[in-house]
Amino acid sequence: MIQNKSKTQGTESGQAQIEWLEGAVPCSARFDDPYYSRQDGLAETRHVFLAGNRLAERFADAGRFTVAELGFGTGLNFLATAMLWNETASPGAMLDFLSFEQFPMAATDMAAALTVWPELAALAKPLCDAWDNRGDGMEAFQLTMASTRLTVFLGDANIRLPQARLVADAWFLDGFSPARNPELWNEALLGEVFRHTLPGGTLATYSAAGWVRRNLETAGFRTTRQPGHAGKRQMTVAVRRS
Repeated sequence: MIQNKSKTQGTESGQAQIEWLEGAVPCSARFDDPYYSRQDGLAETRHVFLAGNRLAERFADAGRFTVAELGFGTGLNFLATAMLWNETASPGAMLDFLSFEQFPMAATDMAAALTVWPELAALAKPLCDAWDNRGDGMEAFQLTMASTRLTVFLGDANIRLPQARLVADAWFLDGFSPARNPELWNEALLGEVFRHTLPGGTLATYSAAGWVRRNLETAGFRTTRQPGHAGKRQMTVAVRRS
C-alpha cells in the first residue's frame, strides 16, 4: 500500500488520476504504481532509456533519428531525450519522438512533477503549455521544438500502434509495472513493437520480468539483462534481429 500521499482526481474521460507521494513523485491511482523511480526519475531515465539504447553515441552520428515509446506519462523521458539530442546531434539533424498514452496526465500535474528538475525547465515549459492547450477528444498531440518533433498518440497502444506509420531506431518500454498493467506488455503488442522497429534497432525497459523477456524473444528481439537503476538488480535491453 502507498503511504503518505495526496490525490488529484482526473475529470476528463480517460485522464490519469494522480496520487502524490513524498518528494512530489506522481503515482497512478489506477495502477497503484509511481511514474518513475522515487530515488531520482531523471537519473533513472538516463540510465535505463538513454544509456540502455546507447543514444548519446548514436545521436552524434545521426542525420535523422526516431524514438518511440509506450507510456508518455509526465513527458520526462521525452524531455531527457530532447536535451541529450540538443547536446549531441549535428546541426541540421532531426529527432522524431513518438509516444503512446491511454491515460494522459493533466497539464497542471505534469508541470508539478517536472519542477523537480530545473535543468529541464526550458524544454518543460513549452511542453506543458502546449499540453494544457490541446483540444478535447484529439487522437494525437503534436509539438515541434527546434530540431525535435513530438507526437503522442492518445488511446490504447494495442489499437493505435498497429495503425501507426512509424519505424523506430529505438524504443522505450515504460508502461506501468507488468504485474499491474499487463496489457502494455502482452505478446501481440510487443510483436507490433518489433514490426515497427528498424533491423538492428534497439529497445530498453526497466523491467526484467521473465515473461516480458520471453514475449520480446518470441517477437524476434535478442534480449540481454543489465544492471538496473538505484539498486534495482536488473533491467532489459534488446536488439531487433534482422
